[in-house]
Amino acid sequence: MVLIADPQLVDPHTYPGRPWPLSTITRHHTDYYMRKSFTILQDFLDPKTVLFLGDLFDGGREWLPPGVSGSDPRWSSYGEDYWVKEYERFGNIFFNEWLRRAREGQHVNHRKILAGLPGNHDLGLGGGIKVPVRKRFNAYFGDGNRVDVIGNHTFVSLDTVSLSAKGQFDPATGRQGAIGGEGSDREIWGPAEEFLEGAKAEKSRVIGRAIRMQNNELENDLLFHHVLDIRDPEVRNPVHTTASFDGHIPSVLLTHVPLYRVRDTACGPLRERSPPSTKPNPEGEYLEQDPQNAIRVEFGFQYQNVLTPEISKEIIDKIGDVEFAFSGDDHDYCEVIHRGYESHGGGIREITVKAFSWAMGVRRPGFQLLSLWNPLNEADQTTFPTSGHPKSNPTKQHHQTIQSSLCLLPNQLSIFIRYITFLVITLFALLIRAIRITKEGVNLKPGTDTNGHILPLTTKSISDTSPPPNISTQHQAQPNGFAVRSTAGRTRATSPYSFPSTTTDDPKRIYNGTPLHDDPLDERWGPGREFEEDDDHPKRKRAIESRLGSVGREFRKSVLVVGVPVGAWWIYLAGRF
Repeated sequence: MVLIADPQLVDPHTYPGRPWPLSTITRHHTDYYMRKSFTILQDFLDPKTVLFLGDLFDGGREWLPPGVSGSDPRWSSYGEDYWVKEYERFGNIFFNEWLRRAREGQHVNHRKILAGLPGNHDLGLGGGIKVPVRKRFNAYFGDGNRVDVIGNHTFVSLDTVSLSAKGQFDPATGRQGAIGGEGSDREIWGPAEEFLEGAKAEKSRVIGRAIRMQNNELENDLLFHHVLDIRDPEVRNPVHTTASFDGHIPSVLLTHVPLYRVRDTACGPLRERSPPSTKPNPEGEYLEQDPQNAIRVEFGFQYQNVLTPEISKEIIDKIGDVEFAFSGDDHDYCEVIHRGYESHGGGIREITVKAFSWAMGVRRPGFQLLSLWNPLNEADQTTFPTSGHPKSNPTKQHHQTIQSSLCLLPNQLSIFIRYITFLVITLFALLIRAIRITKEGVNLKPGTDTNGHILPLTTKSISDTSPPPNISTQHQAQPNGFAVRSTAGRTRATSPYSFPSTTTDDPKRIYNGTPLHDDPLDERWGPGREFEEDDDHPKRKRAIESRLGSVGREFRKSVLVVGVPVGAWWIYLAGRF
């Protein structure tokens, strides 16, 4: 058996100020996380029963049916249609996977999934609950007050968020919810109260039906076959026959809001957000009172961390023989032993189950795995020895009938941090690579192979250049101060159509010993200019464009070369595992 608490599907109510697309990404990834976790849970653990402990939605109480007015105008644009879409979304995450297993024919007759227990985010809390909202929830998920026999254990689900309206003080009106009559909240807490009044009889009836089914007898209760007058009260309240049962069927309470406990009651070492403040003693025991390690006893608008002492006592007394209790709402793990309540084993072990979603304030979400073992003999009696009876040894009996284990899910936030870290390192390495490739591709060192190009691609130092031996220059000073260039050094004839010879006095005008042109239209050989190559070669493109643009193009190309295969591989792994 698996217990799941507080999936709380992320919706506009969860992060009202989170902008798009971050809000959409959060929603889709939390859905994917829970769907994948539930799929793996089904494939590897194959639980026969899955129970939800409330808070299926986050803003379910805000998406109101037609004709119902809300207190927060921010959600007035959302309504019944949006709630139905959220229900379909919940079904795509959990119910579809459950049905897939059913279609495969695996334990079809014994598998059960129950999601009818509401939370304060589904309905509200106490006097804040609107009856049409609760009726809609029950119509889609089933009644929140019910009894189920699973593994020879009686699981009693109770709508405690509605029951909390009983005795709840309303500061606006100054009245108590328990007062009947006009204007009271009895319509809210009345159904849960009526269920509690008949809880013991309902337990007996359900147990008898389960025993008959195990013995291959008629499943339904038998009715007396005799004629009754229409005015006979038995017509409206028929008498059911129940099978006698002398065995021990432990009772387990399922509630969204935890039971009351003394303030600062420690939750144990498995609590993530607030671990124990001290180390255990030599016997391995922790402090029973630890403010740091406790669930805070407080309440506020539409929430209440624990039930009131009066309601908690009423629940335990009217259900009877409660040995275990499982709750949600807090989002973190908490395990306490309630020794102040009368119970079959002298104390009630309550476990508050961790949230199933990674968006609920815990780094490691989780669920509770239960193993039930309470075999009955042919006489429908328990086969446990007397020494294992909870009155003599409650701890031993607890471990014999129910074994509970906290199962943790991956730390998604740490995974994101690792993703971002490796992404930054990868992008930095690709940027360094792009800079080096661009630099080495434009400024090649002297002596580098030119790959067959006629003209050189680099400039040698000026000291290595010397004028060619067949060119000489002579100057003769004249009395007027002007110099006349001699043509004695000419070794070739002068064409009447030749351009004037370029002076070579300026060493900057010499390139590898060859004078440069003064053609103003030819800017390829200006001082400090690099040689421009044709556009059909990558190196020529890098020489034309700026160094920064070349680095950017190389960086983008590297990111595509690396990112496409890595992204494809990640998508494959995400879909496979």
